Amino acid sequence: MGLEIIGAGWGRTGTHSLKIALEQLGFGPCHHMYRVRADQSQLAFWQAALQGAPMDWNRVFAGYRSQVDWPGAHYWRDLLAHFPTAKVILTVREPQSWFESMQRTIFRALKEGRLIDPDPYNRAVSEYVQDLVTLTTFADRTEDRDYMLSRYDAHIKSVQSAVPSDQLLTYDVRQGWQPLCEFLGVPLPDTAFPVTNSTQEFLERKNLSR
Repeated sequence: MGLEIIGAGWGRTGTHSLKIALEQLGFGPCHHMYRVRADQSQLAFWQAALQGAPMDWNRVFAGYRSQVDWPGAHYWRDLLAHFPTAKVILTVREPQSWFESMQRTIFRALKEGRLIDPDPYNRAVSEYVQDLVTLTTFADRTEDRDYMLSRYDAHIKSVQSAVPSDQLLTYDVRQGWQPLCEFLGVPLPDTAFPVTNSTQEFLERKNLSR
């Protein structure tokens, strides 16, 4: 079957809330970075991809109907080429808010936690995130606000210019169910839109909530 939905939005743009929403709408399982942390068979795929190895995307996403967040979002062009009929959801948020959230969550966790986590697999995943996000995506300039915001803006524009408009939803999760369900052609649920993985929840998960 292959992926039906490709999430092109970067981390800290509501990707985990979107994951839960897509699964509630019947488009699960949905792949997310947390799946890489939970499934030790996953990491080797993504390490190989980062080294430029040819990827069997059908194998990587076997059993998944949708994907959001890093690492998949880094490869949105490749995924769209491989799954050309998939719908693309580009999650966005106010740029300054995104930058601050990245500083308080992902980059803080990488600086403070990745080398001291007692679990060797967790450390390996964190090293991979360091390579993918800090070094590859942001050229080790994560504290340079202007640079980060320019990269964020360029990413949004690149997705919007490459994906046909009828195949793309640029989406702020604060918009709730309406635009998402209209885009996917499914009925509105009678439940509240999920709001998950706040900064506080992220820090508590990483034991960094002090």
